[in-house]
Amino acid sequence: MEEWHRLRAHVLMDAGELGSRNLSVTWLLLPAGAEQSLSSHEEAEQVYVLVRGSGTMSVAGDTQRVGEGDLILVPPATDHSIANDGDGELACISVQSPPVAASELYSDQLAEVSGYDDD
Repeated sequence: MEEWHRLRAHVLMDAGELGSRNLSVTWLLLPAGAEQSLSSHEEAEQVYVLVRGSGTMSVAGDTQRVGEGDLILVPPATDHSIANDGDGELACISVQSPPVAASELYSDQLAEVSGYDDD
């Protein structure tokens, strides 16, 4: 489990783990008011499945409301971000293919979270 300003990313399956050749999977938790920085993965398709909560998802500049049960596809090399503007925690599963190592997905540059003071 990695944590940045209460944004939590739990890598369920990192690139190449458990015999997987084509997937990496992450459980992502965003507290109310948090927003993940805009990011893009050159080769990988990515799918977010919202498990709990609500917020907004921006893909290629198009921002839409998302909630429990929604699936969002992010094509390769496409800027995207997710924000929790709801009252409770937002939980989602992120799946990437081909696999993207957790160190790339959640580096300090990509894991900046707005909405929180440093203290």
